Amino acid sequence: MSELTTSPFASESAGTTLPVPLPACTPATPPDAWVHDGFHESLDRALASTRARLTMGVSPYAAATAWQAWATTLLKAPGRQTDLAERFWRNQWQAFTGIWDTARGFSPAPDDHRFDGDGWANPVSRFWMQSFLAAEDWWDSATRPQRGMNPRENARVSFMARQALDAMSPSNVPWFNPEVLNATARSGGRCLLDGAALMVEDWLRDGVLHSEPPETFVPGQDVACTPGSVVYRNHLFELIQYAPTTGTVQAEPILIVPAWIMKYYILDLSEHNSLIRYLVAQGFTVFCISWLNPRAEDRDLSLDEYRRDGVLTALDAITRICPDSKVHACGYCLGGTILAIAAATMAREGDDRLGSITLLAAQTDFSEAGELMLFVDETQIAYLEDLMWAQGYLDQRQMAGTFRVLRDRDLIWSRLVRRYLMGEEEQEFDIGAWSKDTTRMPYRMHSEYLRGLFLENRLTAGRFAVEGRVIALKDISAPLFVLATEKDHIAPWRSVYKTALFTDHDLTFALVSGGHNGGILSPPGQPRRSFRLGHRPAGARYVGPDDWHSQNVPQQGSWWPQWVDWLRQKSSNEKVPPPGTGLPGTEFAPLCPAPGLYVLQR
Repeated sequence: MSELTTSPFASESAGTTLPVPLPACTPATPPDAWVHDGFHESLDRALASTRARLTMGVSPYAAATAWQAWATTLLKAPGRQTDLAERFWRNQWQAFTGIWDTARGFSPAPDDHRFDGDGWANPVSRFWMQSFLAAEDWWDSATRPQRGMNPRENARVSFMARQALDAMSPSNVPWFNPEVLNATARSGGRCLLDGAALMVEDWLRDGVLHSEPPETFVPGQDVACTPGSVVYRNHLFELIQYAPTTGTVQAEPILIVPAWIMKYYILDLSEHNSLIRYLVAQGFTVFCISWLNPRAEDRDLSLDEYRRDGVLTALDAITRICPDSKVHACGYCLGGTILAIAAATMAREGDDRLGSITLLAAQTDFSEAGELMLFVDETQIAYLEDLMWAQGYLDQRQMAGTFRVLRDRDLIWSRLVRRYLMGEEEQEFDIGAWSKDTTRMPYRMHSEYLRGLFLENRLTAGRFAVEGRVIALKDISAPLFVLATEKDHIAPWRSVYKTALFTDHDLTFALVSGGHNGGILSPPGQPRRSFRLGHRPAGARYVGPDDWHSQNVPQQGSWWPQWVDWLRQKSSNEKVPPPGTGLPGTEFAPLCPAPGLYVLQR
């Protein structure tokens, strides 16, 4: 039977075959057919894999195609060409006058801090800054959507133009950047020597702008140190049960399903900003999944295994340890996506063990998934598949590079200037150390995820099949708490909000300040934190994201207490003695102290 009919994630209508390892040759296979279908394809993929490693998994063909379409469309639009030519000369004059008259020149965007230093006020530095901002404005206009051009290709050209301009910014050039010149003069050139030493150190360790986890903030010592025990382990995850700190606890436990694209302890960082520690202190019994860091031998782990052998197996363990109680399930990022898939499948089967579902910065519809979609098309996915086919996984550096590119000003160029040109050692924070403690993505799972969800958007298109049958998010009847962050570059808030479009049960939506990770880490007492909160009763009419935004005013403070109040409202309010740790004498007996073994895998 073919993979098309046996894959639990095969589309029932599209007929798309998911990529799998090549089958072994059998005596019944004609030699000529094997040579054509096996050896030649393997040769092509091996060569493609080599090319992909050289480009860190980014397809040059996708980029070239987009630029070709942009240039071809522009050539057919003489009016637009004239407008761009006029804009070029206007920009030159505005930049020239802006050297002396700041009111008439170009100004950086509010979130652009490359030119904040006082040194940029002198005429020479302002010349370089104004010239750059004039070019930036021209390219922004030149890459606006064009009639007759594919919107995604147009967006890709705009993105690549911004990336190129960010690389050429005068703030990155030591003899143009007045801050670097001043630091060099003050230190007698010492800062450049220190920066060169740091560059050599980074190249020897990890190429450039090293991403090796630092020796500080070690899991189990400085972070991920909320007391608890691993009470279950299989080939895919460890289940951590956290020790209670209150005399009684809420009868309903919480299961946290983190993303396996990074390690779970983003939710258990330092003591002051650990969401898990906060929940335990509020009288909840908390369980958390710690995923395996896959290696080459785990290449065939499927997306459905993360649902079946991950989420459902963890739920089975919790309902054994805490019997006769429903479970509040919380999924973060990709963990929220797989939780939504698991919940919809459970609803289809009549499994009502979930008391509520919380999705933190998790997408269920991928039609507006932000700038990450610029990296997802057939050409790019095939390129990544060839890379993973040879390795068995997507490497941490290859994956981390994509996320750094999305915020290249802050995560690449500003860091490069401070570290290599000014010789400044970066002050390490817990969240920065966590971001360097990356994981790998198994070949099959990542391919299924990119194709089935990102590229084909099957989950909300009614074409996502689990165990041979399509699932629907509208079958979920458990109350939903869906949270998005205002500055999320991975899961844009309007994309996260679409969960409200494809469900019709009780739903509370929260929009919080901050980004994909920083917005989640919002302990009470932190300054400049705010959130919007809105409730949709079951069966209410759909309200679009912009209307929702205008109807719900910002509230100052942390969203954590609001979520805890919501969890209590969806609970029985029954207080019980804390359950024992695991089930001694069974497969759920305590194995080792938290944070376990899988989180330490490199």
